[in-house]
Amino acid sequence: MSIVLHELVGADETRPFSPHCWKVVMALAHKGLPFERRAVCFTQVPEVEGGVSRTVPVIRDGTQLIADSFMIAAYLEETYPDRPSLFGGDGGQAMARFVEAWSQSTLHPALNIIALHEISDILAPEDQAYFRPSRESRLGKTFDEVSERRQAEIEGFSARLTPLRVMLKSQPWIGGSSPLFADYIVFGALQWARVVSNARLLEDGDAVTDWFERCLDLHGGIGRAVPAAG
Repeated sequence: MSIVLHELVGADETRPFSPHCWKVVMALAHKGLPFERRAVCFTQVPEVEGGVSRTVPVIRDGTQLIADSFMIAAYLEETYPDRPSLFGGDGGQAMARFVEAWSQSTLHPALNIIALHEISDILAPEDQAYFRPSRESRLGKTFDEVSERRQAEIEGFSARLTPLRVMLKSQPWIGGSSPLFADYIVFGALQWARVVSNARLLEDGDAVTDWFERCLDLHGGIGRAVPAAG
């Protein structure tokens, strides 16, 4: 039986965009596990699996329900130890926790500002009615006030990637010689931007760009199968 993944979409169900859902897509593909992707819009999330979580991703694996991308990865690692490892051991899982913290504290705040209007634009009307006030409340600013910072965030985004850029001088993946869940964490953030935003955040010839392109080609090109915004 295939694992069921509930993932976030806008008005176009063929363009899933959540960074956290993309982490799980890559983790499932890494494990070589068959899975079914079920599209969920913002206002449908409370109905997923009887309201098991306030957010997606959520997976159903037989009778097991798991929410939260990191918890899902840990579950897959424990439940399917015979499949390729997502962490490469306890140290790799601890490293991934650090990468998660770095991504969500450094990359996500900038991307929330850069892509805010563009995310709203790809939503169905009922989801737009939810998204705008919820994000204004979360950010403590109106959409227009957030937009005033957009260009500055675009111009400064490359500097936020400096730790990754420096590391890639000595190894091809965050995981070392091959990708691990830590790679999928950062990939999820950049894939989010790629799918929803026209902002040019990665430059040709940059080590991060080359790494991201390799990520898009992983697992049969599952990331590249969703075209970039444009």
